[in-house]
Amino acid sequence: MSASAIFVLDLKGKVLICRNYKGDVDMAEVDHFMPLLMQHEEEGLLCPVISHGNVHFMWIKHSNLYLVATTNKNSNASLVYSFLYKLVEVFTEYFKELEEESIQDNFVVVYELLDELMDFGFPQTTDSKILQEYITQEGAKLEVAKSKVPTTVTNAVSWRSEGIKYKKNEVFIDVIESINVLVNANGSVMSSDIVGSIKLKTMLSGMPELRLGLNDRVLFALSGRDKGKTVMMEDVKFHQCVRLSRFESDRTISFIPPDGESELMSYRINTHVKPLIWIESIIEKFSHSRVEIMVKAKGQFKKQSVANNVEVRVPVPSDADSPKFKTSTGNAKYVPEKNLVVWTIKSFPGGKEFLMRAHFGLPSVENDEAEGKPPITVKFEIPYFTVSGIQVRYMKIIEKSGYQALPWVRYITQSGDYQLRTNV
Repeated sequence: MSASAIFVLDLKGKVLICRNYKGDVDMAEVDHFMPLLMQHEEEGLLCPVISHGNVHFMWIKHSNLYLVATTNKNSNASLVYSFLYKLVEVFTEYFKELEEESIQDNFVVVYELLDELMDFGFPQTTDSKILQEYITQEGAKLEVAKSKVPTTVTNAVSWRSEGIKYKKNEVFIDVIESINVLVNANGSVMSSDIVGSIKLKTMLSGMPELRLGLNDRVLFALSGRDKGKTVMMEDVKFHQCVRLSRFESDRTISFIPPDGESELMSYRINTHVKPLIWIESIIEKFSHSRVEIMVKAKGQFKKQSVANNVEVRVPVPSDADSPKFKTSTGNAKYVPEKNLVVWTIKSFPGGKEFLMRAHFGLPSVENDEAEGKPPITVKFEIPYFTVSGIQVRYMKIIEKSGYQALPWVRYITQSGDYQLRTNV
């Protein structure tokens, strides 16, 4: 079973808009949600599912809104949460920013969307590109559109319209990998993994069939070709356009792509990752006097690669003042509202080392509040490079008219949750 009703509430718990899909839960039950949420918050027992009698509230918070689904059955919670996050995604596509004001300014469109996104508590058309074909933000068009539902809604291929034409047929493939690393104060890597996604920008005419080939270890083992570097992908998640039965039988990624931009798949590679930008830090705190910080950053990746827009964020005490900086490259600035020094390096070649020194004054009166030890975090992006070694081996494009199309591939590695703990 799924949701009985969907509510959008403001921060005080006032209902901005709601839609009753099944009528089996009293709509007044939502009045209990905010008091229960505040009670759980005070007790430190905040939970994604809150119950009142036999009614269950499944909720998420986005900006200054609460999106709440109610049910009195043993519903599929993961389906409901997926739907709530999809709701945020669709509203954001329509209104750019999803907040209280955008809901109030677009009541008619929100009601239309709630009608199309879910029926009798079950998710229906949730692709914003398809919804935008017949639910527009201009009232006049809305009336005209009601008389004719696009064929894409009833097609077997609901994510792509028919009759698409381009002068030049191209596909752009982005392989983006984010590195999550946690390094302890002694310099040992405590946890690391790679989260990747393959994104497409498709500009193809007609209804093309695409086949994507990767250096997938399972595929190579099945076909008996175990040559060259292969990758073992886990937690693979596909866009609805991919034929899962085909992938499960012979690991072929075969699909009719959505038009424009989409995420074809995401994956995780659970492997030991050497931190690409290694940070050594010495933070000396002289009580009632000053703090001296020295940070050394080293690029531990190939010399021919370059990390762009590198940001090293170093935490400093909340009562520090009078900052002075010295850097061997880039520039450092103090961000007092976040208690951070942000060291920015526009271009960081592999194998290079850079140094940053910072000096802060401390007040003569000791701060009574015990402060935690936040880690140093690093942000970066390295183009034309993947840590896992994943490769697009081929992209075949087959269309009945037989046109020639060009596939373009780009690789990007970026920082995900990249943290290095300090002693101080």
